[in-house]
Amino acid sequence: MHVRSLSTLECTKLLSAGRMGRLACVSEGRPYVVPIYFTYADHHLYAFSMPGKKIQWMRANPHVSVVAEEHGPGREWKSVIVDGLYEELPRQDDRDHAWSLLSRHTDWWEPGALKPVAQPLSYHSDHVFYRVIIEEVSGREARESA
Repeated sequence: MHVRSLSTLECTKLLSAGRMGRLACVSEGRPYVVPIYFTYADHHLYAFSMPGKKIQWMRANPHVSVVAEEHGPGREWKSVIVDGLYEELPRQDDRDHAWSLLSRHTDWWEPGALKPVAQPLSYHSDHVFYRVIIEEVSGREARESA
C-alpha cells in the first residue's frame, strides 16, 4: 500500500462528490460522533437536523470535525477531515439557501429528520439548518502499490 496526502483541491473534490460523513463534537470533554448527510458549497458544509444532543452540544461548543470517506477497489480509500465551526442558520434566506443545496440529493433529510422512536402528537420541534465553516481541511489516500 502507498499512502499519500491529498491536495486541497483533491479534498474539495471529495467533499463536493460526497454526501455522507461523520460529525464529531465535544461537550465537557466528552466526544460525540454521529453520521450526517451534507453538501459542500462556498467553502462550507451544509446540513440539517432535528434538535437533539448533537445540536445542543454544538450550540455549547461550536468547534467540530467532519470526516468524509470514499472507498475504492480492494483496500484503496480516500478520507478528508474538515475542522471548522458550527453555525446555525436562523435567517429564512440562509435556510432557503441550505435547503436548495441539500435538496439536490434524494433523501437529503435522512438521518437528520429521523427519530428512533415515535414522538407524542403534542411534540413540536423546529428543523435546524446549519453549516460548518471550514477552517482547515486535510486528506489522505491509500492505493495499492504499482
